[in-house]
Amino acid sequence: MPNNKYLLDDVDFYEIRNRNESRVIKIMKKVMETPPYYKPSKKDLFDIYALSLNALPARYAQQGTIVLRDPVRDAEIEDAVRKAFAIVVENPKV
Repeated sequence: MPNNKYLLDDVDFYEIRNRNESRVIKIMKKVMETPPYYKPSKKDLFDIYALSLNALPARYAQQGTIVLRDPVRDAEIEDAVRKAFAIVVENPKV
């Protein structure tokens, strides 16, 4: 069932995703598996995810798109994720 907010007439835009979304999640897992093994809350994870994505250029693609090269390197994503973790750790929500 399509999500209505992604519909325009009968065209469903839901499958067009920012290619960095899954890459950020992958790097977040990597960062959390390294010392000091910070275990953020669900809300903190959402904040880290959003801050990381906002720090990177958007890379939207539709399902089935062939990507020849990705200008955003994993090192850039890891840097954005580590900075987001630091911001969230330094500014805890009560």
